[in-house]
Amino acid sequence: MRRKASLILLAFAVFFAALSPLLRWYAFPRLAKIPANQYQDMVLEAKDATLLDYGTMQAKKVPKVTIVQTLKGNVEASDRIERTAGRDVVVWDSLSYVQGPDGKMVSKLPERYIFDAHSQDPVHATGESVDGDPVTREGIEFKWPFHTEKRDYEYFDAQTRTSAPIHYKGTQTFRGVKVYYFEQTIPWTKVKFPKVMPVQGITAESVAKTGTTRWYTTVRKFWVEPVTGAPVYGEEIHKEELRGGTLLGDRDEVTAFAGHVKMREDYIKHTVALVKSNRTLILLLTSYLPWGFLILGAALLSLSLYLEARSRRPGDPAPTEAAEPEPVNA
Repeated sequence: MRRKASLILLAFAVFFAALSPLLRWYAFPRLAKIPANQYQDMVLEAKDATLLDYGTMQAKKVPKVTIVQTLKGNVEASDRIERTAGRDVVVWDSLSYVQGPDGKMVSKLPERYIFDAHSQDPVHATGESVDGDPVTREGIEFKWPFHTEKRDYEYFDAQTRTSAPIHYKGTQTFRGVKVYYFEQTIPWTKVKFPKVMPVQGITAESVAKTGTTRWYTTVRKFWVEPVTGAPVYGEEIHKEELRGGTLLGDRDEVTAFAGHVKMREDYIKHTVALVKSNRTLILLLTSYLPWGFLILGAALLSLSLYLEARSRRPGDPAPTEAAEPEPVNA
């Protein structure tokens, strides 16, 4: 009986020991992916910012500029691209909408971002664009890969339509979460005017005819939770200028927007809670369950060997039967 039990325990030990690496190295890379139908929004604010009044073409201080960013998964487009790409693809239609203190639009920048659902590598397909212009992204945008490494990454900048390194600057703790801090500086670069301008009747083409150009620089900062690759917080020190041309009169440049953009507090709390929840799910597949199964397999193996050793010990000596009395001869 002991030997039968030891064989059963040995079979379970082998099963759990084999399941441990399979869960980590086979199941996780296939199960961990960004859902195609994901939707999220975020509100950022730049307080005490400088904003251009297009009516007077004068820069003025304003109490607050608000940026609303939305990411919406386009399931229909991702299904169509997957049929030819041969892998899981996510299509995000994003919009960065900037509004002044009066609630009126300052600018808006739509994007279509196409990437691999597992690795977050860009997937080049028809429709990849910024403000309606086709682009070919290199590197990441919005999200880092699962199990982010302590190294620099290429990060796509939508304003310049180019990628540049975003540098790993160290490990920190943000709201009780271990994070990697990344920073990217985009130097002053001539960029396109948005296709939708804040003043009715003015278009990017009409401004370009005046000879006035638009320039942009930013310092981009992200605090990234490394297990999920999701930023829990972000900031930008953002500046835009209009330079030259007849639109500015005798001035060489005028500030179009300048401000320190930060996530709003309620969105920080929501993002941290969401990332903590997703982190636990990923750790179940990569750490908790694999290590748990490995320890369980080792324990079952030890118990199996113990029972096997017990079954091989010599049995106790059989009790001696009392001899029957012999008959006594008379």
